[in-house]
Amino acid sequence: MSGEAILISGVGRRIGLYLAERFRERGHHVIGTYRQRRESIDKLAALGVELHACDFTATDQLNDLIGAIKSGHSSLRAIIHNASLWLPDSDDPNDGLASLQHMMQVHVHAPFLLNRALSPLLENTKAEHADIIHLGDYVSSTGSPTHAAYAASKAAQDNLTYSFASRYAPKIKVNSIAPALILFNEGSTEAEQAKSLEKSLMHKEAGLEEFGRTVDYLMGSAYVTGRVLALDGGRHLKNGFNC
Repeated sequence: MSGEAILISGVGRRIGLYLAERFRERGHHVIGTYRQRRESIDKLAALGVELHACDFTATDQLNDLIGAIKSGHSSLRAIIHNASLWLPDSDDPNDGLASLQHMMQVHVHAPFLLNRALSPLLENTKAEHADIIHLGDYVSSTGSPTHAAYAASKAAQDNLTYSFASRYAPKIKVNSIAPALILFNEGSTEAEQAKSLEKSLMHKEAGLEEFGRTVDYLMGSAYVTGRVLALDGGRHLKNGFNC
């Protein structure tokens, strides 16, 4: 991989933080976005990561971000859409609608704007191809009885993968990663963790390194595009055989 700039949204914690550190260690210029200032953001700044505070539910802040990137960079190697909201469904119709709108803004509206506005920079990559990677979710293909709005927004994000892959081929490849269990939720109990592990065939967390290897595979491939790549530990087969 070249040392060109890579844009990663949501670098304050977990997967986004890991990817920002990983690509910075490899010599890439990393552009990271964050919504909430954390100690991890200061650590990334010390590593030389270019950081932008941006609330993806605010279109004016997105436009400011796009302007800053276009004025500061002539090319991009990749955009990795990691920023995410995970809100449960509400029994209050008004609250439920607001949650859906926020998640659609983060998972669909923001990637849509960023992909379209920054595609000329991706086209200018010095590499053989550029990449857009959406961080999706296993539930985008199954739905969820408790997080229906979240699942719907991630399914819409998957559809962006198909549309933009067709739009920007062959120079820009567009894919999505749909994980089921990368890391346990912070503060989860042993019982909750055991329940999560039982949902997959592998009975373990995928872990950050496995996620990183999946990103490397997609960025290293010169052919794979328009795919939603499941990273689910065989979860889709867990209840598939009842005999």
